[in-house]
Amino acid sequence: MKQDEIEIRVRYSETDQMGVVHHANYALYLELARIEWLRKLGISYKKMEEEGVGLPVVSLSVNYKIPILYDDVITVKTKLKQMPTALVEFEYEIVNKSGQILSTASVILAFLNMKTKRPTRPPKYFLEALKN
Repeated sequence: MKQDEIEIRVRYSETDQMGVVHHANYALYLELARIEWLRKLGISYKKMEEEGVGLPVVSLSVNYKIPILYDDVITVKTKLKQMPTALVEFEYEIVNKSGQILSTASVILAFLNMKTKRPTRPPKYFLEALKN
């Protein structure tokens, strides 16, 4: 399935008193990677929302293997697990410059009709972008 990766330099504000990335920031890193994954496919999250389709998180799981520290440069690798239905699932690896896996994660999101607050199918252009 489609894959992408982005680099992020850990900022001081993302760490705790020990200089280790606070666990809440992992969700932000995954979101940044997912938004860029979509953008590189030509899919605008903003456009989807303007058309009344949201993508709320249904499930988020992170496995912490090695701490990420202040000023580390990490690569977040994003992979679509399977073709989406009303749900879309992403798998992630966060690695350091040496390619060492620091953490793995998965996120499941639901396509949501923002007016009715009910699950819906992905927009046609979303599925078409994945086929190209």
